[in-house]
Amino acid sequence: MTAPTWATDSEVKPAPGQLRLVQSFVNTSDFDVGTDILADADTAQRWLRAAGLQDPEVAATAEELRLARAVREEIRALLLANAGAARLSLDELPALQAVSRDARLRLALGRGGRIDVTPEPAGGLAGGLLSLLMIIRDAQRDGTWTRLKACGNEACRWAFYDRSHSRRGAWCDMASCGNMIKNRNLRARRGSSARRAAGQV
Repeated sequence: MTAPTWATDSEVKPAPGQLRLVQSFVNTSDFDVGTDILADADTAQRWLRAAGLQDPEVAATAEELRLARAVREEIRALLLANAGAARLSLDELPALQAVSRDARLRLALGRGGRIDVTPEPAGGLAGGLLSLLMIIRDAQRDGTWTRLKACGNEACRWAFYDRSHSRRGAWCDMASCGNMIKNRNLRARRGSSARRAAGQV
């Protein structure tokens, strides 16, 4: 299957369905190489439009792009919590609160009488950010949300989908991030043991 044009190139553990859009949105910032798609207005507009989060006829303002970056990092923090980090209080999620507080929703009747809740069209980026929250809400209900996580490597924090049977995956890639952190922790434990044996602790 061909990846959508907005999907980040290095997603080795892609999320299913619409949740992949949330994953790719978080991965617009790549800590490992120091790039941020949403930092440059032109690049951000192209990505947001391709992802269907921005009206093609309306340019996002600098303030909207700041909000989008803040929303992204708060979603990343939620993904870290999915991976075992501390749960966040509402006070730690001001951007997500702003998007939900300003939400305008409408009911839509679909085929077979299915009732959907959709973002009401808005001129700016608000509707697109709200649609991400609605995808998260749906994933929380169907049980896929807790499998979307952020890598436990502080220098990485890449969003990945944990397909392991145990649901205990902690790294976007075991060969790079996982082994690096495990080796670092092993060296720290050995150093601590050596210092204790030498009577330095």
